[in-house]
Amino acid sequence: MENTNQNNQEANEVQNEPVNENVTASENTVENPEEIIQEEVNPVVKLEAEVADLKDNNLRLVAEMQNAQRRNQEEIKKARDYAISNFAKEIITIKDYLEMALKDQSGNFEMLKMGVDLTLQQLIKVFEGHQVKEINPQPKEKLDANLHQAMSTVEEHSQESNTIVSVMQKGYMLNGRVLRAAMVTVAK
Repeated sequence: MENTNQNNQEANEVQNEPVNENVTASENTVENPEEIIQEEVNPVVKLEAEVADLKDNNLRLVAEMQNAQRRNQEEIKKARDYAISNFAKEIITIKDYLEMALKDQSGNFEMLKMGVDLTLQQLIKVFEGHQVKEINPQPKEKLDANLHQAMSTVEEHSQESNTIVSVMQKGYMLNGRVLRAAMVTVAK
């Protein structure tokens, strides 16, 4: 009888032990095909949602960049308009001085000359304040096609060829850029 009890006890122990320790939980359960399809659909839905979000973000960024660019252009235009308005206000004052000089009926030539000279000094200050500089080449200076415009050539034996003989009209520069080249006569 001991043998039978021992056999029964061993049978109970075998039944309580796991059959194979290397078997995973997914292998023990029966897979449902609907769960597999849902698992495959969920990543697609997630990716589609991400794409939609990225498209939305992209549209917002493009719109923001366009708005910033438009604002910058408006600010540049306003700055340009404001800069020219300051210059214009200062020139208007000089125009007023010249008109007053023309209205003068006193006949005092020296006073008129002094008034015109003061007006010219005021104009020079305005030019300096706005970075307008004269191009006034000197005789015997080499012709520079970037700064000077040769209006005529003359025979001048005392000077080298392509040197300035005289200035017909001064030129002007604004911040290093030529507004008007100086008109000069050049030696042959």
